[in-house]
Amino acid sequence: MTPFTKKIMTRYSFIILMMVLVGLAIVVKAGVIMFAERQYWKDVADRFVKENVTVRPNRGNIISSDGQLMASSLPEYKIYMDFKAGGELKDSLLMLYLDSICDGLHQIFPDKSKAEFKAHIKKGRAKGSRHYLLYPKRISYIQYKEALRLPVFNMGKNRGGLHEESFNQRKKPFGSLAMRTLGDMYSDVALGAKNGLELQYDSILKGREGITHRQKVRNQYLNIVDIPPVDGCDIITTIDVGMQDIAEKALIDQLKEINASVGVAILMEVKTGEVKAIVNMTKGSDGVYREVKNNAVSDMMEPGSTFKTASIMVALEDGYITPDQLVDTKNGVYMMHGSPMKDHNWHRGGYGVIDITNVLMVSSNIGVSRVIDENYHNQPEKYVEGLYKLGIATPLNLDIPGAAKKPNIRKPTKNNWSRTALAWMSIGYETQVPPMNTLAFYNAIANNGVMVKPKFVKSIVKDGQVIEEIPTEVLNPAIASPKTIEQIQTILEKVVSEGLGKRAGSKQFKVSGKTGTAQVSQGKGGYKSERKYLVSFCGYFPSDAPKYSCIVAIQKPGLPASGGQMAGSVFSEIAERVFAKHLAQDLKGAKDSTAILTPDVKKGILADAQYILDKIKANPVNLGEEKQQDPKRVPNVVGMGAKDAVYLLESAGLKVQLSGIGKVKSQSIPAGNTLHKGKTIQLRLVQ
Repeated sequence: MTPFTKKIMTRYSFIILMMVLVGLAIVVKAGVIMFAERQYWKDVADRFVKENVTVRPNRGNIISSDGQLMASSLPEYKIYMDFKAGGELKDSLLMLYLDSICDGLHQIFPDKSKAEFKAHIKKGRAKGSRHYLLYPKRISYIQYKEALRLPVFNMGKNRGGLHEESFNQRKKPFGSLAMRTLGDMYSDVALGAKNGLELQYDSILKGREGITHRQKVRNQYLNIVDIPPVDGCDIITTIDVGMQDIAEKALIDQLKEINASVGVAILMEVKTGEVKAIVNMTKGSDGVYREVKNNAVSDMMEPGSTFKTASIMVALEDGYITPDQLVDTKNGVYMMHGSPMKDHNWHRGGYGVIDITNVLMVSSNIGVSRVIDENYHNQPEKYVEGLYKLGIATPLNLDIPGAAKKPNIRKPTKNNWSRTALAWMSIGYETQVPPMNTLAFYNAIANNGVMVKPKFVKSIVKDGQVIEEIPTEVLNPAIASPKTIEQIQTILEKVVSEGLGKRAGSKQFKVSGKTGTAQVSQGKGGYKSERKYLVSFCGYFPSDAPKYSCIVAIQKPGLPASGGQMAGSVFSEIAERVFAKHLAQDLKGAKDSTAILTPDVKKGILADAQYILDKIKANPVNLGEEKQQDPKRVPNVVGMGAKDAVYLLESAGLKVQLSGIGKVKSQSIPAGNTLHKGKTIQLRLVQ
């Protein structure tokens, strides 16, 4: 080995030795950190990283079919003071500006005086509290922001001491309207929903929680998102706010007039089964009617005379009777297997011999019970089987909690069947049917025999996009033959036009339906202990082309009790007002077929619209009514679609917030006001 080679080997050996030593040092240091200094470095890390925090998502909205916001989650706050934050400087400033602070708090929260706030703050300061409640009630986001503008409070929570506790509060803009159907939330939103659609669609509305942690970066704590929260979806209900309001007012007015205890009204679209209005009112101890229970879907009621329609349909379908077949109702009293059966006019001599059509028109107990008993007495199971085929006993499986599973229509057995059971069952006694099931049956008659499932939700929406449509579900494509359906439709129209259901009718259009008056059984006390009555009317309108079906059912103490007078009048008011509303909408879009149509010109910049119209050689009829938009004034976007309205307003320098779907119904800043760029304008959309 030459001297040169030896020198090089020495250098390489030295380098290798140094690398080994450095490696050993790293291993040793790592061992020291991992074992000897483990707790120290863990404590350092804990000072820079805070524990994971669950981030609650925004709960989805519940929206009416006409685009109105019916339930939404809004933030609420409680405000606290940390008197040790910011040290002596903050404390000095707090005392310096105390009068201004207390005066500002009084302006925001007028229920507490300036002096009360002053005494309250001094008390918390004396205690040196780090989490001192400044105001006992939850406050809105706007109130919270106003409090943050006050002296000292505007320094941030670490220097100024003001900090908050946030809550997600469920609000209903229309108050108690359809309250039991929409449902309620627990006061602690984290516990979820109590009932109604809130509970049924809770998993869709509530979204998915996220996770964040706080980490110190450059001497500042930052919220680091690990898993972002996913906001809940919105649900579009079938409820129409206008129709709901109509039904509620009409029902409550009648309940007050007759001193009723419970009232139900349901309005449903015939073809789709969409429930447009559902009202459940119970009289409280203070005499005020409130929505306490969803009686429309849960109450098992003896339907009374509205059930007679089903009985007659069974006999028509089996071919035992025809609409013009005669029945002898005697003098209003008929002994049915040893028990007297009476018509309501028995004291006036009864109806004598009448045909089947008139049996339903005058709601003759004797007429219906004789028809059923004489044809099915020896084969009651065939009659009951016929009822099941009609769908009146079909479980609806409604998408709302608390709904009754199915009507109670018993089948004949040795233990539960007497000689008079069939006769009484045929006129609506000894059976229990929820109002919604009765309505679904009559709706099927209006729908030419097709029974559809009542539904409360039309679609599920995420970020304005429909992600799921809820289709109409057909429960029974044909509850009876076309002949039977046509026959009963004719009879039900005559019940209203010529029979006991006249009060349910209208001068503007034809109505079809059936009255009901039944004494309510008091359990073991039977029908004699306390006399309570269920008066009802169930039908549809207009008869020629049914659009809506409706049931009104009212429970009241004592006589008088008349389904036609009491429930029928409510039905008539609902029908006429709903029909008028629907008709007005139809006429608004009507055009003269002989006219030369001019393209619709949306409100906005007149010059642009005029240019286009000139190019296509169109003569605008009402263009002159719109004034040229002043670029210094807020544009008028009422009647425009959302995209056009947002484009126009943002082009003018405004920030836009939308609520609802459809076209612009109203704008928070009136058109023509001085335009202040950067200001937020709220638009309410309606379909």
